[in-house]
Amino acid sequence: MGTTTPPRTLAEALRARGDESLAGLLRARPDLLNPVPNDITQLATRAGTRASVVRALEHLDRFALQTAEALAVAPDPAPYDTLLSLLTGDGLDDGEQRDDVGAAITAALPGALATLREQALVWGEDDRLRLVRTARELLAPSPQHPSPTGLGPTVAEATAGMSPGRLQEILAATGLPATHDPVSAVAALSALFTDRTRMAELLDTAPVEALSVLDRLVWGPPYGEVTPNPTPPVKWLRDRGLLLPVSTRTVVLPREAALHLRAGRAHRVPEPVPPVVAAAADRDPQAVDRAAAGQAFTALSTIEELLKLWDGGGPTILRAGGLSVRELKRAATALDVSEPIAAFWIELAYGAGLLASDGETDERYAPTPASDEWLDLSAEDRWTHLATAWLAATRTPGLVGGQDAKGRALSALGPELDRSAAPDVRRRVLALFAELPPGTAPEAETLLRRLRWERPLRGSAPTAEGSDLRSRLALWTLNEAELLGITGRGALSAQARALLDEGEETAAALLSPLLPEPLDHVLLQADLTAVAPGPLERPLADMLSVLADVESKGGATVYRFTPGSVRRALDAGQAAADLHAFLAAHSRTPVPQPLSYLIDDVARRHGHLRIGAASAYVRCDDEAVLNEILADRRSMGLRLRRLAPTVLASQADPGSLLEALRDMGYAPAAESAEGDVLITRAGARRTPPRTPPVPVPEGPPVPDDTLLGAAVRAIRAGDTAATVARKEPQEGAPGSTPSGTLPRTTPAETLATVQAAAMTGSTVWIGYVNADGAASQRVIAPVRVEGGFVTAYDHTADEVRTYPLHRITGVAELAEEGKG
Repeated sequence: MGTTTPPRTLAEALRARGDESLAGLLRARPDLLNPVPNDITQLATRAGTRASVVRALEHLDRFALQTAEALAVAPDPAPYDTLLSLLTGDGLDDGEQRDDVGAAITAALPGALATLREQALVWGEDDRLRLVRTARELLAPSPQHPSPTGLGPTVAEATAGMSPGRLQEILAATGLPATHDPVSAVAALSALFTDRTRMAELLDTAPVEALSVLDRLVWGPPYGEVTPNPTPPVKWLRDRGLLLPVSTRTVVLPREAALHLRAGRAHRVPEPVPPVVAAAADRDPQAVDRAAAGQAFTALSTIEELLKLWDGGGPTILRAGGLSVRELKRAATALDVSEPIAAFWIELAYGAGLLASDGETDERYAPTPASDEWLDLSAEDRWTHLATAWLAATRTPGLVGGQDAKGRALSALGPELDRSAAPDVRRRVLALFAELPPGTAPEAETLLRRLRWERPLRGSAPTAEGSDLRSRLALWTLNEAELLGITGRGALSAQARALLDEGEETAAALLSPLLPEPLDHVLLQADLTAVAPGPLERPLADMLSVLADVESKGGATVYRFTPGSVRRALDAGQAAADLHAFLAAHSRTPVPQPLSYLIDDVARRHGHLRIGAASAYVRCDDEAVLNEILADRRSMGLRLRRLAPTVLASQADPGSLLEALRDMGYAPAAESAEGDVLITRAGARRTPPRTPPVPVPEGPPVPDDTLLGAAVRAIRAGDTAATVARKEPQEGAPGSTPSGTLPRTTPAETLATVQAAAMTGSTVWIGYVNADGAASQRVIAPVRVEGGFVTAYDHTADEVRTYPLHRITGVAELAEEGKG
């Protein structure tokens, strides 16, 4: 290896890598694989494109990015020692703890360089480190885009186009010998600014106000505005080249002078070591698990209540998509939570595939068939289903109520809530939780600081959604994890650790003993209420929710029986005897007499009035009841008239008539055309089968090992075909072709050459045009030639293929090894 020639280009550097190293590059930058490059040269070209380099820079940690930024302001190429000096400084300043920071930088720099090399952002040996040109352009300073380091252009860049006379004036003011060669003048000025001793002597003669101007520019931005008649301190600096003109009103502090004032450091605060996530509190791990399990149970109850709320058909969908503000408020009131939390539960149910659009003309949200399957699962399996869906979801409920780039409000279930970074942030936040001992709650600010170090923003320009979306995603993750029962009392639960590391089955097994067992009974009380001292079995809970209204929730749920709730059960097809039997079977206390009277009274009046379609009619065997309805002023809007002693007709539809009479205190029942009472069962609306929303990926997916191996082999084979030495015919000979183009031979020459290669087992170079008219060059080893086809092992594709001879433009022999 000691005699290996240093690479002259990125392509040569990549070509010298091993297969594992190339696979590492493609794994770190999967965008380079779409489509698979034909050869190493194309891979290097694609790795240098602006979009790909920007994506790679955005995935660097802070110190790797600082290393790239230092290389962007270093000479090209830069020795390792120069790079190290830009990060540590020259050691001549009096900064605090500089020795410790310098040691940390020295230890961390090889790892940062290895990361940059692996991602093909830096190439070359340590004595000639080169930053990819596109990355240098992105990170280099300019008036429009200041460098992240805060450094300005070099003296040579800032004085380009300056008149020789002006250069002579600067040399004279600084005491340098005059020279009529502009290049020598710039070199002399650069040498002065990089000489610590002479630069210190020059600054010792500067006015105090001039030093104050430099202090304001030294850490950036290095540009400042000046008036046509600058103040004496600014004039002093401008005369000596410490401020160089960019335009008639703008000056810049040259890079060499700024580095002297910074003691050679490219960054004010290098960060070679990731910040430590501090512990905010240490709690009993078992208490954490119990608290998380309690919140997990609350999450399940809330989602079940939401499904029940929209069971008969939920709210309509806005024309632009999503849920209206009014419907969100209505759901928040029903769930007894704030609107942001209601948006989280709604989005969670949607992301888990439990809610969707029904696709009807009057489009509404409703539970999906999958929600019934989910409700049949055990509590622990229902929780793992929700938690897994939350981890992978790119929909971001925290954005609800905000505005998009065009100033439009973002609504729950709307189309603009996907943020591809959300799953990565969630998993990284929980991974940082998991690194702490069980029961330890991290300090939020140190956790955010660590996340910003791992994925810092390039530059200082804010995005359309603010300066740091990832920090907002992290804060939302902390809140949502607590709501969902991933964390308890601020610490990661054991079941969540198992979900992250071992899978859903282990997590469910750990959660199961912590959840309360469902009960098969309630406690009936004389005040027409029933107390459920814990979660109820599903059949009991479903029936009780029809027969009574929930009055309060908490550790125990209180249900209240009312005439309306009893009528609801009777409308669902239950008889009074069924209700008495149900209560007697599921109550640990005797059925109170007032409740029995309530059921019997409502049942006696239920269906006494019958309503059908006329537009609508009312019939009753008791004429006095119909006389009472006609005499009631509240019935005027129904426009009733008597058709017979026991029948009234109305111009209102049956549903409106039914509700109006119920509001007047009657208990009418709807009937069919045959005169039978219509039974209305609670909640039967479901959407067609729906798949959960697909997360929006953050860039191309990371390829698996099989795809990486195949891609590396294809690139190597294509590179072999592109770089193999060929035996070119002499100029003017038959089949001669300019170097670098496809070979051209007659059909007879092509046939003879491939037949000879098949007999001798040699390899040849061919030009080939496929059925789409795309031309390519290939290196093949012919095996058989017959019927107008050649069967050969294609080194480019790394497989055996058959080619029609009429599509081969020409063939050339390869040069002998060691020649050509």
